[in-house]
Amino acid sequence: MSAKLKALLTIASAVAQNGHAVTAEHIAGARAAGATDVEIHDTVLIAAAFCMFNRYVDGLATIAPEDPALYAAGARRLVKQGYMAPSATPGHQG
Repeated sequence: MSAKLKALLTIASAVAQNGHAVTAEHIAGARAAGATDVEIHDTVLIAAAFCMFNRYVDGLATIAPEDPALYAAGARRLVKQGYMAPSATPGHQG
């Protein structure tokens, strides 16, 4: 793993703790490792978005199946049908 990626992951980890946990030292370290302001911005944005998504899913008490076969079956369905819901009647384009 490159020094730049390590520095960006350190920033992402700080974002996951609390947005205020990102310090000037984190930013300076990322810049010193070659990260651009856009890469630092995107790291913060993506980490914050995933934190929000995780809180949203947890707040809705969503469950994730543990059986990998269920994910494989879902993948096969998506490849075959895309994201359209199965129609209730044959030939319906719902």
